[in-house]
Amino acid sequence: MDVPEPRTYDVAGIGFGPANLSLAIALDERPEPISSVFLERRASLSWHRGMLVPSAKMQVSFLKDLVTFRNPASPFGFVSYLREVGRLAMFVNNQDFFPTRREFHGYLEWAEAKLRPNVVYGSEVVAIRTPPGERGPVDRLLVEVRGDGRSGGTRLVEARNVVVSTGLVPRMPAGVEGDTSVWHSSEFLDRFRAHDRPIRRVAVAGGGQSAAEIVRFLYDALPEAEIHAIVPAYGYSIADSTPFANQIFDPDAVDDYYDGTPRSRDAFWKYHKNTNYSVVDAEVIKDLYRRAYDDGLAGTNRLRFLGLTRVVDVKSVQNDVRVTLHSASRDESHDLDVNVLVCATGYDPMDPCAVLGDLASRCPRDDAGRLRVDRDYRLVTPPDLRCGIYLQGGTEHTHGLSSSLLSNLAVRSGEIARSIAAGLAAQEKR
Repeated sequence: MDVPEPRTYDVAGIGFGPANLSLAIALDERPEPISSVFLERRASLSWHRGMLVPSAKMQVSFLKDLVTFRNPASPFGFVSYLREVGRLAMFVNNQDFFPTRREFHGYLEWAEAKLRPNVVYGSEVVAIRTPPGERGPVDRLLVEVRGDGRSGGTRLVEARNVVVSTGLVPRMPAGVEGDTSVWHSSEFLDRFRAHDRPIRRVAVAGGGQSAAEIVRFLYDALPEAEIHAIVPAYGYSIADSTPFANQIFDPDAVDDYYDGTPRSRDAFWKYHKNTNYSVVDAEVIKDLYRRAYDDGLAGTNRLRFLGLTRVVDVKSVQNDVRVTLHSASRDESHDLDVNVLVCATGYDPMDPCAVLGDLASRCPRDDAGRLRVDRDYRLVTPPDLRCGIYLQGGTEHTHGLSSSLLSNLAVRSGEIARSIAAGLAAQEKR
């Protein structure tokens, strides 16, 4: 879209992935008009494009889409998407609650196209600050933006509320940096397609869903290559997707976590971390084990699992990679030479301080030094800062395991939209 004319928006969203896309829909469906603009540094909507490998499935039901848990009648639901693109009957006949990631990404793009006038792509948010010389309570913020088609320099977007959703941060093994032969799983497919040298030996580090899916994909895509799976546990651990355990992702569980004691919050993580973190779906584990079995039966021995093993160092050797591994079972290290190392080693939570700048130092913190966040995902701010700063991510310490997941996206967006509407109404009365 064209660069919008200077104005004060009710909402400025920083980032435009699934979280703020869901929020944009929730704002659009509010009964009162709420003006918004969303600023995204990428050139288009992108959700884990590097992991859209064939057959990779979602780990949540299609009903946990952008809207359904908030508004089942919304025209932005996954079922509406299937009907519009002509696949509803086929999807039902497929008898599967879990679409592929590719299909879900297609759904996100379909929804985004309907709201594109509210988004400015190629816009990197540099900082958020209060207006200079402002006296008394502050009820608006200035968002400094670089890009969006302007030649050099930055511009300012003024907003009464800001919603930060810059996404998870890819995590590499300690001391390891990415390069043309060392990839993080978040960029896997793009790197794989662009790689212009033969891959005869490849290693994949990690014990979670992405690692297992990449190992399976590489084994099938490179029939002559050796695939080394570097797993920190003895083997891949199964994700607990049973009904009672899955209640951890219900909207009510957010209240239980937020209102809980430190002991009860610790219990959430201790007993239910295996619903999502460093675990793999049973179907993928069985697929991989069957491949390993058939590999042994054929005597090819090209799929190799290195359990209780971690990457401790990586060096470039000519056009290859020398990976130093430490085996916990033997308490010894050894080197492995490969053409490519893929690090499916997870993500760190979103850190809003990167864009909050000086505002972050003014916000209250808990005893562990973490930002305090209200139940409606609004950052606790000093009394003189009346404008709202909301977080979509980076709230695991206050809102629990689902903070960075799709499970509560629709409900959370509705709560934020409702809070924003209430704040705007209160401003009008003052």
